[in-house]
Amino acid sequence: MTSSHKAIRSSGWKTDFLIGFPDGLFLLFFATQVIQVFPIEIQTFYTLHICIWLIGALLVTFSAFQANKGDMQHDNALLSDQERSKLQHLDINAHTIAHIEQEMEKDAHTWEQILEQEKVTETTFSRSRAIQHALLTGLFFLLGGSLSLGPYLSNENFPAASQTSIMLVFLGLTVFSFIKAKVTAQRPLPVILRYWLMGAGVLAGVWILHKAIF
Repeated sequence: MTSSHKAIRSSGWKTDFLIGFPDGLFLLFFATQVIQVFPIEIQTFYTLHICIWLIGALLVTFSAFQANKGDMQHDNALLSDQERSKLQHLDINAHTIAHIEQEMEKDAHTWEQILEQEKVTETTFSRSRAIQHALLTGLFFLLGGSLSLGPYLSNENFPAASQTSIMLVFLGLTVFSFIKAKVTAQRPLPVILRYWLMGAGVLAGVWILHKAIF
């Protein structure tokens, strides 16, 4: 990919935070709440969750980098010669191929209208910028996960650590919701309630899972 290609998404640190932070928080929240009741050694618990934490951060970082890459479809809405040749080899007639190309043009036009309505700024692809935002997303993932996992790392009394983790998670969700509401120009209360319900849903899912197992 060359630097002349358009990027679908121009992301700032706020977008990286909105993506990475809740993913890390919810993943580690679910994992710690599920695994803490199993009869495993403390060190095994720590090793398992640190692996989940770091591997999750790597996957989120890679996904964020892919999301910040350019997309060839914005440079050319028509079928390429290679694509047209493949369709011809499938015995698709010229009329059908022309119809496919017309639909592609319509989709591209609709997409451009959506970008304009949503005020999404397109920009040329920059590898350094994509790497920077991918790393920021990964760091915010680690930050979110630390709220869930941190109490267990500092306290080997897992029932007490669980209570602290739940408190920090819902506090983190509240702060995150205020930030998201401000960034996306929404009212804070509905955003807070939505994320509190998601947190409560994790706890309910864990409770059901424990009842099913034990």
